[in-house]
Amino acid sequence: MEWRDQGIVLSVRRHGESNAIAELLTPVHGRALGLVRGGRSRLQRPVLQPGNLVQVQWRARLEDHLGVFTLEPLALRAGFLMDDASRLSALSTLTALAQLLPEREPHPRVYEAAQVVLEAMENDALWPALLVRWELGLLDELGFGLDLTRCAATGTAVDLAYVSPKSGRAVSRAAGAEWHDRLFDLPGFLKGEGAATAAEVLAGFRLTGYFLARHVLEPRGIGMPPARERLMVLLGQKNR
Repeated sequence: MEWRDQGIVLSVRRHGESNAIAELLTPVHGRALGLVRGGRSRLQRPVLQPGNLVQVQWRARLEDHLGVFTLEPLALRAGFLMDDASRLSALSTLTALAQLLPEREPHPRVYEAAQVVLEAMENDALWPALLVRWELGLLDELGFGLDLTRCAATGTAVDLAYVSPKSGRAVSRAAGAEWHDRLFDLPGFLKGEGAATAAEVLAGFRLTGYFLARHVLEPRGIGMPPARERLMVLLGQKNR
């Protein structure tokens, strides 16, 4: 068995004295794991860093075997991202949440969106909102997408201001006025209303975080990635 693809490095763990097991997110073959021979070497370690983009060849005798990866670097982003605490926390958040995807099940939209987020990391005014959108897309791919197009109470698509924590559907300002303190704010950038403010980004992360915890993390008995909590703190400090 053999296949070729591109992949974003999600995680790497040591395997024996000199080898490593790498976990990648690929567009065609989904989340995939493989043994990298010599993965602990000086040559391979800079390549096997989360966030890097690689060309990958996977080989195994049988389809359900772990298999062996042969990797070639395409974009070594990790060093740049690790120079900034917010970017590093964002990278760790994305790679940790991507590991929630089923193994070997393709999710090309999640992969392409992750590429967009990582490529935008040089622009601090852009990537936080893109990461919120990526989390929304992840929820959708996992079967828990939010409906932010029409009011759950009235059906209107006008002046949507809130999101119901029960249904995951948008609520108009008028319909939600009486219960606004029990609803999530719906940030304008998620409605296509221009660039996101820092406060809107934080509101977006609170929204996606709630539904990720409720539908994905808690049923698996796991908590929110610590990196995401650090990211919320760092973004909150910048918003002061």
